Amino acid sequence: MTADVARMSMQDRFQHLFAVISGQRFLSKQGLGNEVPFFICPFKPEEAVDMERLQHQLANRLEQVGVRVLEINLYDLSIEILKDRDVWTQILEMEESVSKEQLKELLQGVLDPEAHLVPAIATKLASTDFEVLFLSGVGEVFPYIRSHNVLNNLQSTAKEKPTIMFFPGAYTHSLESGASLDLFGKLHDDKYYRAFNIFHCEP
Repeated sequence: MTADVARMSMQDRFQHLFAVISGQRFLSKQGLGNEVPFFICPFKPEEAVDMERLQHQLANRLEQVGVRVLEINLYDLSIEILKDRDVWTQILEMEESVSKEQLKELLQGVLDPEAHLVPAIATKLASTDFEVLFLSGVGEVFPYIRSHNVLNNLQSTAKEKPTIMFFPGAYTHSLESGASLDLFGKLHDDKYYRAFNIFHCEP
């Protein structure tokens, strides 16, 4: 299926996602070659609220048929990490007095995907029984955390079970530039090509 996602109703998207994710082919990672089981679920940024609702409904529906979903919101996880490291209050206080660039650098250090974010995800993966990982909150953590950095660093950690990243933008492939995650449909610099567009997957 190579449907134009933008023209699909939320109901059609829900049906497609449910059919694909609940299928044995998807859960047993068939047909991926040796690629990591990473899937992108792109949507228009203005659909964020509807997609968040769809994501939770999808997780509930999957649970009903015995497919356990682990939902990780990168924004919530980032706040958890900042609180665990006792820097949350400090950052809130600093926000008014430092430049956006300084704040961005500070947060990028504390929330570095390789050193901090992915190990925190790995802890959740290890302590939960699940069949599918949902990653969301991508737009909320930009520009401190870039989605392609998360995916690159997750490759060795989350390769056992399928991972779906709900992405507010487009996941495009072209012969000239390869594949890119275009956040908000505007930022074209996140080169990442190892994921599959879930709307192109057959149920």
